[in-house]
Amino acid sequence: MKNFKKGIITALASLMMLAGCGSSSAASAAASADAAETTAAAGTAAAQETTAAIVDDSAPVNVRVTAMIGPTAMGMVHMMDQVDKGEITSENYSFELLSAVDKIAPKVAKGEADIFAVPANLGAVLYNNTDKSVQALAVNTLGVLYICETGEAVNSVADLKGRTIYASGKGASPEYALDYILSENGIDPETDVTIEWQSEHAECVAALANDPEGIALLPQPFVTAAQAKNDKIRVALDLTEEWDKVQENKEDKSSLVTGILIVRKAFAEEHPEAVEDFMNHYAESVAFANDNVDEAAALIGGYDIIAEPVAKKALPYCNIVDITGTDMKTALSGYLSVLYNANPKSVGGALPEDDFYYGAQ
Repeated sequence: MKNFKKGIITALASLMMLAGCGSSSAASAAASADAAETTAAAGTAAAQETTAAIVDDSAPVNVRVTAMIGPTAMGMVHMMDQVDKGEITSENYSFELLSAVDKIAPKVAKGEADIFAVPANLGAVLYNNTDKSVQALAVNTLGVLYICETGEAVNSVADLKGRTIYASGKGASPEYALDYILSENGIDPETDVTIEWQSEHAECVAALANDPEGIALLPQPFVTAAQAKNDKIRVALDLTEEWDKVQENKEDKSSLVTGILIVRKAFAEEHPEAVEDFMNHYAESVAFANDNVDEAAALIGGYDIIAEPVAKKALPYCNIVDITGTDMKTALSGYLSVLYNANPKSVGGALPEDDFYYGAQ
C-alpha cells in the first residue's frame, strides 16, 4: 500500500512538471523559457504540497488496543514493552487493560478502541449486537479451566459422577464447557453431579478448604494463586485435554477456546496494513511469552496483570496461542456452536456468519 502511494506521488509530480513546461504557441516562443521556468516552479510547489498530503496520509496509524486483565492480555506483554521502549514505531500503538468485561461493549459501540482481547463468546455477542461491526482476528487463548481437589480421588471425567463441584461462571463459558464435557462422557449435569455455583473463584477455593470431598472448577492463573496459599490443592483434570478427547471421533472438530482478538470492521477495512502490522508483532509477542517464561512473567507482573511469581508458574498452563485464518475459524466456530446449542444467548442469539472470521477462507 505504501509503495503504491509512492508510485502515485511520482506520477503526480511528473504530470505537474510536464503540464507546467508546455508552450502555448509559436508566437510566444521568445518568452517561453521564462514562462516555463515560472510554471515549472509553481508546478513543483503544487507537487510538493500534494506529495506532503499523501505522505501524511500514509504516516503511522493510531492503533488503540484494549485487553482484559488475565490470560488474554498475557500474550501481548512483550509487544507492550517494545512499544513503551520505542522499539516498535511502525504504527502508533496504545494499550489499555480492563478488569471488568462489561466495559468492553461500550468501547466497541463508541469506537473508542480498535483491537480488543476478549472472552471468545463476547466476540460473537458483539458481532450480533452491533450490526456485525467486529471481526475475529485470532484465537489467543485456548482452555484455561481445570478440575481441582485436595485429595486423589479424581483421575478421569467418570470420577466426577456423584460428586459436588464448586464453580463460578454460571451462564457463561465455564458452565457450558463443563456441561459439554460431562454430557459427552455420559454424565448428566442435572442429575449425576451437584454443581454449587459461587459468585467468585475465591469462594470455590474456600469451599475446597471446608469440604475435603469437594471439587472445584478453577481457571488459570487463579489455580496457581490458590495453590500458593494451599499446597494441598491438586490439578486433577485439564478441561482442554478432556475437550480434545471428546473431539477425537468428531467429523467437525473444535477446540475449547477462552479468548480471542477482535477488530472493528471499519478499522480493518480502512487500515489493513495496520492490522497486518499488529498481527505480526502480536505473533512475536506470543512466541516470546511461551519461549521466555521468566522474562514474560516479569513483564506480566510489571504491568499489574498478575503477580510475577504466579505468572511464572501459571504461564505454561494458560494455553496462550496465536491461531489465525482458516484454523482460527475451525476452532472458534466449533466452540461457538457448542455454546449456541447450550444457550443461544451465550453467543448473542445466532452463530456468526463467515464474515466474522478475518482472513479465513
